[in-house]
Amino acid sequence: MVFVSGALISFFWTPYNIETLAIPQRLQTPTAAHWLGTDQLGRDIVSMIMMGARTSIAVALLAVGIGIGLGVPLGLIAAARRGSMLDEAIMRGNDLIFAFPSLVIAILITAVFGAGATNAIIAIGIFNIPVFARVTRGAALSFWSRDFILAARVAGKSPARISIEHILPNIANLLIVQSTIQFSLGILAEAALSYIGLGAQPPTASWGRMLADAQTLASIAPHVALVPGLAIVFTVLGLNLMGDGLRDLLDPRIRVART
Repeated sequence: MVFVSGALISFFWTPYNIETLAIPQRLQTPTAAHWLGTDQLGRDIVSMIMMGARTSIAVALLAVGIGIGLGVPLGLIAAARRGSMLDEAIMRGNDLIFAFPSLVIAILITAVFGAGATNAIIAIGIFNIPVFARVTRGAALSFWSRDFILAARVAGKSPARISIEHILPNIANLLIVQSTIQFSLGILAEAALSYIGLGAQPPTASWGRMLADAQTLASIAPHVALVPGLAIVFTVLGLNLMGDGLRDLLDPRIRVART
């Protein structure tokens, strides 16, 4: 929540302008003026972290949105048409995407369109599509044989209407948990892509690029690399713990076992 709050605040205020360089103040250790010190260009690290959080969260959110927006409908269609050619085509398409990790997809996209945050969103989002499609299909299949679904079919409801009105609400808790997990992985993937120069480009701040720029300074100014590294670790860890908590809260089987 600290980094999310920092990202939101950065839309209105940061301690310093990250586009303003102050070379005489480069590589300062934490002081009252610069709480976490300054980087190799004299920029305030607190401001960089706040702006980097905004970049990472925006990329991860949009990438997860792509995964949900395309993967969930595909999963519902595949479950509703189980065993058909359409189901087979959707699942084999998912397997094809899984054959190429998001980093490889990003390299391919960058080779055509150039590096940037937009291409990172597309690359991570494409990789999220089969994840949500598989989760949705697997969860939906367990409901198609339930009595209330059979009753809906007898009532004359179409597979599409059943999927939207009956299946989707019942698997929403699973999708929420999966979204949290993919969100944390999206932040990690964005940092990795920015680290190798395929993510957000200067002057846009990014935790991964901060790490890349600071890797040669670890011996003389360790705080420059330590701060963005810890930001990534704590954000991903916090989101994973939140995902575990949501799973425990929303999974009725766990609630029953505890009672």
